[in-house]
Amino acid sequence: MNIKISPEVQQALDQGRAVVALESTIISHGMPYPKNVETALRVEEEVRKCGAVPATIAIINGVPTVGCNKDEIEHLGRAGLSVTKVSRRDIPVVVSKGANGATTVAGTMIFADMAGVKVFATGGIGGVHRGAETTMDISADLEELAKTDVTVVCAGAKSILDLNLTMEYLETKGVAVVGFGTDELPAFFTRKSGIKLGIRMDSAEEVARALKAKNDLGLTGGMLVVNPIPEEYSMDEDVINTAIDKAIIEADDRGIKGKDVTPFLLDKIQRITGGDSLASNIELVLNNARVASQIAVELSKLGR
Repeated sequence: MNIKISPEVQQALDQGRAVVALESTIISHGMPYPKNVETALRVEEEVRKCGAVPATIAIINGVPTVGCNKDEIEHLGRAGLSVTKVSRRDIPVVVSKGANGATTVAGTMIFADMAGVKVFATGGIGGVHRGAETTMDISADLEELAKTDVTVVCAGAKSILDLNLTMEYLETKGVAVVGFGTDELPAFFTRKSGIKLGIRMDSAEEVARALKAKNDLGLTGGMLVVNPIPEEYSMDEDVINTAIDKAIIEADDRGIKGKDVTPFLLDKIQRITGGDSLASNIELVLNNARVASQIAVELSKLGR
């Protein structure tokens, strides 16, 4: 079965122009309606302003779609949590049923790679969950980064996770984690985590050259570019960590597990912080879209 690529995205790919993949889980599971749709369209516009073509990815009526239109984005936003959250394991089932699916980081990477889109902007990746030493709760995003040739620009792993174990896992899998203008892993809502990075790059051109070298050498797997949330939108570390701890306790008490954990925690944290975390989330996604677009433009100049 073929994937569907929008005419705009296909034309850009055929002409060797910059394209940036965007996920759809953030639309259906990451924010309430109508803020989710407004944000998705703002992110697409930000990509265009930076000289790239946006490609929002989802499964629409059983068809993997690279480059959703406004009506499809609106539908995903209105349907919200009723849309299946799709990682690698879910793809065959959702496609075979002719259903709609909102792609996670892993799911988005898979379809981006099929279409030939090399750069992807998201909010934050999944990772190793707190307590994973007993639950083995590790996001499929990490495995996808290890094997799928797409560069992911994010604000680090979501701070609801165990960031130290997430970094250890990425190192084991051979995934380069590049600090974009930072020597420290950003923690999604905040710019700092206390975890030092081994690689720092300060320009989109520098990242693009590294990606070109990787491609020329035939190395497989993705690269993770971690881009701190802008200073003015960074949350107070104590405030956000207190909110996260409260949300995790409630999730445990209610027996929420697996792929339901992250949407629950993000929603709960938003409520605890009076909406401040949602505002920060939107700004960091826009910031990542800018950086991803800059990298995609520089990569297109190098002929990938």
